[in-house]
Amino acid sequence: MPKLVTLVLAPRQAADAKFYTSLAARRMGIREDEIALVRVVKRSIDARQRQVKVNLSLEVYVDREPQPAPVHFDYPSVEGRTEVVIVGSGPAGLFAALRLIELGLRPVILERGRDVSARKRDIAQINRNGAVDPDSNYAFGEGGAGTFSDGKLFTRSKKRGDYNKALQTLVFHGATPEILFESHPHIGTDKLPRIMQNIRQTILDAGGLFRFESRVTDLILADGRIRGVCCGGERIEGAAVVLATGHSARDIYELLHRRGVRLEAKPFAMGVRIEHPQALIDSIQYHCETRGEYLPAASYSLVSQENGRGVYSFCMCPGGFIVPAMTDAAQSVVNGMSPSGRTSPYANSGLVTEVRLGDFEPLRAEWGELAGLKFQQQFEELARREGGEHQIAPAQRVADFVAGRASGSLPRTSYIPGIIPSRLDRWMPDFIARSLRQGLTTFGRRMRGYVTNEAVVVGVESRTSTPVRIPRDPATLMHPGIEGLFPAGEGAGYAGGIISAALDGERVAEKIKEFIR
Repeated sequence: MPKLVTLVLAPRQAADAKFYTSLAARRMGIREDEIALVRVVKRSIDARQRQVKVNLSLEVYVDREPQPAPVHFDYPSVEGRTEVVIVGSGPAGLFAALRLIELGLRPVILERGRDVSARKRDIAQINRNGAVDPDSNYAFGEGGAGTFSDGKLFTRSKKRGDYNKALQTLVFHGATPEILFESHPHIGTDKLPRIMQNIRQTILDAGGLFRFESRVTDLILADGRIRGVCCGGERIEGAAVVLATGHSARDIYELLHRRGVRLEAKPFAMGVRIEHPQALIDSIQYHCETRGEYLPAASYSLVSQENGRGVYSFCMCPGGFIVPAMTDAAQSVVNGMSPSGRTSPYANSGLVTEVRLGDFEPLRAEWGELAGLKFQQQFEELARREGGEHQIAPAQRVADFVAGRASGSLPRTSYIPGIIPSRLDRWMPDFIARSLRQGLTTFGRRMRGYVTNEAVVVGVESRTSTPVRIPRDPATLMHPGIEGLFPAGEGAGYAGGIISAALDGERVAEKIKEFIR
């Protein structure tokens, strides 16, 4: 059996495999040449003290000890097998498809957007302040919203499924092995598209089907059961239907509401995206003027309660970029992403506050369970009216926002379409502006230098999660009113990121297998 050795090292030492291998040998009381393999199984940074340390956990194999076999996935052919329709090719949809193949069922994946290659061109057009394609953008297309993102793989929902298997699946399809042991693993927007393409090829090689530019326009319902969906005038039938459309597919919620499928309004969160110079965040977190070559771009996680309402950072992207995440030209929506090296001179994060059911109660009379969706949409359209032409977003220096004063100019930003000065607090809902201002004041006390006019808040961060949940039975994971309909992932209200959505997709696939027997 391998021996587990835990070391606390300086960053430079942790980057030197020869150094930590030699130290592990001394700890074990053996010669270095007796070691056959050293495998890093956990790595995390401890920056709580002025001297930053790296915690390194190693699996050490000595001579004559059997070494671990590489993980391999074998996906059998499912040509001619029972078909299951999957609406959406984000993490929930793709991992549901892979698991269905393992279980001997044939996935038919319908994606409203385009494949990754074509999607890149559509996104480049948005960044140039060109037209926004409502079906191919940062939210829609192959791989879903996660494809062009930081690719963060941290999740608190590890009990919902096989977390390590999900990471191994990503490595099998091209992710670097570091994601298996980093405490907060990420892939990077530069690497995710190729991984999505590889997953698609695995599905196709096994006999699964992909259909791009296939927006679902109706459901085929009969006698309390779903028989399939319609894309335009075409019927696509299956033994079950997985709804894995992501949190931005408003037309799907409206379709379900129109067809009498039960939905539930739920709390969510909205706010802004905040951006600092990465060097400033590094100096705050690492207690130094410059971080040096052996430390990654520093990140942070902040949360506070302000008058009983939560305010928190969300989807923090060190060394990243702010991107235009709207799905309609009438909206201003931003998000963040990072390349794998996190080399941008900027650090950005969502900065959001709770939106409760009572906050959009006045809209319930007209919109019912879709009221939160309409509240979210109104927020985005307000931001668009306060912005500049095309995708130019409204923004304000952080210290000015906290002080309630206008910004005469703005700092440089990673947001390619551009930003324009705006008094955000004058047009966003009062409870959001007030909570964010109070939260920033608290965070400024915890991270000295965080509230500065070197930083900027950009409007708006509104797609943190869906304002609508598609209910499902906890035992069967099936909609309680529609037999054969399996809501999954972020869009259904059961996940909050790449891995949690992937795990949810796998669980749904397993329940579908039980249903079809």
